[in-house]
Amino acid sequence: MMVTIILVCEVSFWVTVVSGLLLRYALRLRQVSSVVLVLVPLIDVALVAAVAIDVYRGAEVTGVHRLAGIYLGWTVIFGKSTIAWLDGWFAYRFADAPRPAKRPKHGPEAVRNEMKSFVKWLAAAGVALVVCLGLSVTVADAQQAAALREVVQPLGLITVVWFLTGPAWVKGSTEARR
Repeated sequence: MMVTIILVCEVSFWVTVVSGLLLRYALRLRQVSSVVLVLVPLIDVALVAAVAIDVYRGAEVTGVHRLAGIYLGWTVIFGKSTIAWLDGWFAYRFADAPRPAKRPKHGPEAVRNEMKSFVKWLAAAGVALVVCLGLSVTVADAQQAAALREVVQPLGLITVVWFLTGPAWVKGSTEARR
């Protein structure tokens, strides 16, 4: 059931964003578009509520519940920049705006971009931790709470992999080019 809810939230996120941007640029309904885009955070609220209800009702906490926390952290921290990135492409495609600039792949600017993304990931991981730990002390029994706290392992793994394949990799490849 939780997998379905997460998938519905993920699909809802993209449908809401794309609908909002199509309303803005293809149909020129800027105010309606703004109303639709304001709905995006409600998807996150629905996800947290669904996980909390599921745990409260006694469901066995699995990786899917922890994944919901990670997904929530991702959308809270990266959602706005993802929408802004898409907005730039929709404006380019439908409103004759200039083509969005490509991100540099090497050099100091690329390293700064990678570090910025990594710091945002750290914030997203923090949100995921707060959500999972918050659920563990509010709606979970002792066994569920222990399972929710296991979110630390995947967050740690993602953090190490992100750092090595992001900032460390770009910095190393930039220095190798000198």
